[in-house]
Amino acid sequence: MSGGYFLGVDGGGSKTAYVVLDGEGRTVAESIGPSCYYFAAGIDLLERVLGEGLAEITAKAGITPAELDHAFFGLPGYGEASADIPLLDDIAGRLLGHERFAVDNDVVSGWAGALAGADGINVVAGTGSIAYGEHLGLAHRAGGWSELFGDEGSAYWVAIQGLNAFGRMSDGRLPRGPLHGLLAERVGITSDLDMVGTIVDRWGGRRAEIARLSGTVVEAADAGDAEAGSILHAAGQELVRLVQACRDRLGYRDGEEVAVSYSGGMFTAPSFLSTFHEALRTAGPEYRLHTPVHGPAVGSALYAMKLHGAGLPSPLPGSVPTSKER
Repeated sequence: MSGGYFLGVDGGGSKTAYVVLDGEGRTVAESIGPSCYYFAAGIDLLERVLGEGLAEITAKAGITPAELDHAFFGLPGYGEASADIPLLDDIAGRLLGHERFAVDNDVVSGWAGALAGADGINVVAGTGSIAYGEHLGLAHRAGGWSELFGDEGSAYWVAIQGLNAFGRMSDGRLPRGPLHGLLAERVGITSDLDMVGTIVDRWGGRRAEIARLSGTVVEAADAGDAEAGSILHAAGQELVRLVQACRDRLGYRDGEEVAVSYSGGMFTAPSFLSTFHEALRTAGPEYRLHTPVHGPAVGSALYAMKLHGAGLPSPLPGSVPTSKER
């Protein structure tokens, strides 16, 4: 591989991560800055955050933006407001001072990191859910339609299903299992109807706070709660549908192996990863689940290398062992 410097930027709802790799794929510098998510605060926020972050990461790397061979900005919400796309591209170009860059949705960063830039599909199950894949020059995204009418299989979706089950258990429409008591304890209520006041009024229906209750649903499933187990099973199937939608659009031949990886907080629970793995195996023998190689910030830098035509340093990740192989 040749020398050079490649910048990766992974924007997010809570932070923005920056990485510079050299031409061998080695980390030269990395830094963390505030979120560049601009939908509520305005596009000026994004320019300020990226400007400060670019100045910091290049200083750490001991280079100037002009010395970057290529850069990739993975930004949250990119492509979801068409009128903003030229503005976002212009901001990146002005900050760098050259045109050796690309901007896209941060789901691309997650894919590039998880599969080290190799063809395949990455599915994200964090607060929201989305899948993205590339194969033989084709790219496709599925999901990411927001918690209002999408995000099936996400932490928010799992939490909402769990709260629904709590209400039905309280009413007597479902047998009362461990989920009921665990949710009440987690939220801090002693009267069931206080769940409404807490979630709707005190929490204000905040997406991130509700999504954290997904961990309680996982805990209940691990404790043998049948309804919680069914919720996680349904979540795994929804995520597999995202993978299948990508596969269908990416031109895979019948029987051709499809590399699949994953990212997001839901997969940090071993039982949920196993549930997803089983759903993927049921969907067909062509799907091969791989442990993620890198995080999305490194993924952004690897994608910059790929766009530049540089060779990628990392091999395809190892496969996740099945229950029989463990």
